[in-house]
Amino acid sequence: MRKITTDPARKGKEKEEKKMSALATEAPRAPLTSERKVRSDLEEYIPKPYLARALVAADVDHPNGTPGHENNGYSVLQQHVSYFDRNKDGVIYPWETFLALQDLGLNPFYSLFAATIIHIGLSYLTLTSRLPNPLLPIYIDRIHKCKHGSDTATYDTEGRFMPMNFESIFSKYARTYPDKISFDEVQHMIEANHNSYDILGSVVSKAEFNILFKVAGDEQNFVSKEALRGCYDGSLFHYIAKMRKSGDKKSH
Repeated sequence: MRKITTDPARKGKEKEEKKMSALATEAPRAPLTSERKVRSDLEEYIPKPYLARALVAADVDHPNGTPGHENNGYSVLQQHVSYFDRNKDGVIYPWETFLALQDLGLNPFYSLFAATIIHIGLSYLTLTSRLPNPLLPIYIDRIHKCKHGSDTATYDTEGRFMPMNFESIFSKYARTYPDKISFDEVQHMIEANHNSYDILGSVVSKAEFNILFKVAGDEQNFVSKEALRGCYDGSLFHYIAKMRKSGDKKSH
């Protein structure tokens, strides 16, 4: 019987090809996987980028979150909304949201409209009672109940921050600049993230980004990566309100 020998070099090459195939982020017959790229180098900058962060909004430039930003034991999603809690009692009322939006530079009419819609839409979801509260409070400890579909999945269902998904916003959709995203690119992203039959989720996503562009968009209608990350942990809101307040003092 003839003995079959295997070329060690060929065997090693096949093994390496299988390994590379197992780590591939692009599929030849799925063009979108080439168009919407994901980063394969995140572990060089962020330890365990796939691990959901409960307390910090970590990215490649801030692996430990926002310097100087206090989390107060809140999840990242809770930090996002805690800016609107003016008296820090863990409950946000419509008038608090109204005043907080004005501090971000929105006019009174837009602030009133946005605060009304936000509290009508979110209040009941955070209540422990089956009966609605006419004051429309939003309870911060149950804000995770308000997470909607057709989003970026940067928050998980418990309100933690997913660094890998945040970075994918820019690797997939930021086509003009790597560190900022335009209004049109965001609209494309929302359409791409749309889940079947989830019209409400897409509408809410558009409304959220519309407010973000109003308060943090630049002259060219871009939002920087740092501003978006700060939006997720709420540090952006505190920064804008502080800058506007100091600016008003200087003008007087």
